[in-house]
Amino acid sequence: MSLQNPVFIPGPTNIPEEIRKACDMPTIDHRSPTFARMFKPAVAGVRRVLNMGAGEVIILPSTGTGGWEAAITNTLSQGDTVLAARFGMFSHRWIDLCQRHGLAVQVIETPWGQGAPLGAIEAALRADTGHKIKAVLATHNETATGVRSDIAGIRRALDAAGHPAMLFVDGVSSIGSMPFDMAGWGVDIAVAGSQKGFMLPAGLAILGVSPKALGAMETAGLPRTFFDFRDMLKSYAAGGYPYTPAVGLIAGLAKSIEILEDEGLEAVYARHHRLAEATRRAIAAWGMRPCAASPDLYSDTVTAVLVPDGCNGTELVQLAATKYGVAFGVGLGEVAGKVFRIGHLGMLTDVMLLSGLATAEMCMADLGWTVKLGSGVAAAQEYLRNSTTVALAAAA
Repeated sequence: MSLQNPVFIPGPTNIPEEIRKACDMPTIDHRSPTFARMFKPAVAGVRRVLNMGAGEVIILPSTGTGGWEAAITNTLSQGDTVLAARFGMFSHRWIDLCQRHGLAVQVIETPWGQGAPLGAIEAALRADTGHKIKAVLATHNETATGVRSDIAGIRRALDAAGHPAMLFVDGVSSIGSMPFDMAGWGVDIAVAGSQKGFMLPAGLAILGVSPKALGAMETAGLPRTFFDFRDMLKSYAAGGYPYTPAVGLIAGLAKSIEILEDEGLEAVYARHHRLAEATRRAIAAWGMRPCAASPDLYSDTVTAVLVPDGCNGTELVQLAATKYGVAFGVGLGEVAGKVFRIGHLGMLTDVMLLSGLATAEMCMADLGWTVKLGSGVAAAQEYLRNSTTVALAAAA
């Protein structure tokens, strides 16, 4: 794999040079005022990106999976019931994690390519008259299928059912790249990771925790030590951690938020939408379509491309890596071999995207797929030529 080429996987993403330099720092005392001065702006910045109201930001040395575990162990007890739809690899993994912790998971099986089924979720909540369901788990952006779910719609379902369950959202591949409204959507725990929209190396689980979820800590019975929010918040009050933090990554997080806010969050979201739409136009020109079942479900950070009958998406990914030094994402779980995935998030420009689309076309031709070289690139170029002018004019 060439280190000179950008990656087109849905995380980890390309790292801006400014962030790499911010992470590359000498050792400091993590219990000193120097660390506190670095840490507090990062926490405040995460609060703005999540659009939080009241509540706390928790930053753990971990990944998104650790964030999921922290969310449930700090708020739930063994035997508690949670509600979740399974419609992709990452919603499946969160369900599996809950089951391993002894939770009773009420699973709504949903076809891959669909999003969280709002009607079925509301029906399940209405049927739970005894309020046994303590939390609803939702994957905002399912990277296995390139599907975005309606989190505001899940909040409406909770409210319509008059149900007191908490709402936990996996925003690992959406936060920092797509609009996220923790306060407006009534999210109780939002989980992000450092390696996607924040454009850092993997190593931080980033959580927003509502007052309701903080209150649930008092009765939660699942064991936790490393992920204990109570220990974290006690140390935060003194500007530090209960153990050794990932100091370089936290320095990089502060720089990441500075970069995002210098561009403007709305501009960041618009850029991701533009890159995603250009990708979808290229796919249509190839005679293919996204795995996502309908346009309202399309992700702005990753597109899973359904490959033609008789073709294998994994072969394209392997060829791109070995022959051209470019990384795409393979299909996972139920869509393994049926798709290849183009990540278009983080540090990515129009020009970088076009190089990835051109590489995908070369791989298709090499594999003998029916494709006209330049067709997808031309479709993306035509869209970007016009939409980029509009975006630059708006920014000016």
